Amino acid sequence: MKYIYFLITVFFISFIASIINPKEAFTCFLEIIPAIIGFLILAFTFQKFRFTNFTYTLILVHCIILFIGGHYTYAEVPLFDYIKEVFHQSRNNYDKVGHFAQGLVPAMIIRELFIRKNVISNKSFFNFIIVSICVAISAAYEFIEWFVSLATGDGGDAFLGTQGYVWDTQSDMLFATIGAIVGLIAFSKIQDKQIQKISF
Repeated sequence: MKYIYFLITVFFISFIASIINPKEAFTCFLEIIPAIIGFLILAFTFQKFRFTNFTYTLILVHCIILFIGGHYTYAEVPLFDYIKEVFHQSRNNYDKVGHFAQGLVPAMIIRELFIRKNVISNKSFFNFIIVSICVAISAAYEFIEWFVSLATGDGGDAFLGTQGYVWDTQSDMLFATIGAIVGLIAFSKIQDKQIQKISF
């Protein structure tokens, strides 16, 4: 439990830092609200289903990515402005980090749920189904961004974050897909080791 308390502490420190003098208050709210909702869901379900520490750590990393994007807006994160200048990129690509995590972290969450709840007995399509779900999540988030932008006009432009890139939506979903695949390849064995330590 000590490690869980550590993760919670880091979460709240990051959250508070993100809402102190953000670049755009409305955009900050839109970007960080998924992290807050996620935290509440995990808190309310903790006694019934506790994820491995590894999965919780990945979730925290994703939340921090959201907090940073919320504080600065995804188009104006300073480090990625610097990277943009150094590598002569046409845009600030921090949002691609966010969408990569949007695929990787849900993939590991879904994978742990599937294994521990024995959702899929036939493992032949196990990874395919996980990646497909992550692509669906990414597409649903793009729908939300589109709706918010239409509903709020200029106020939602920073949330949409296309930066004039016509293929932004498609590339966002591609990065989420890559993130899900990378997560399954890179972290499955680590997650399996932690799952084996849990009494089902």
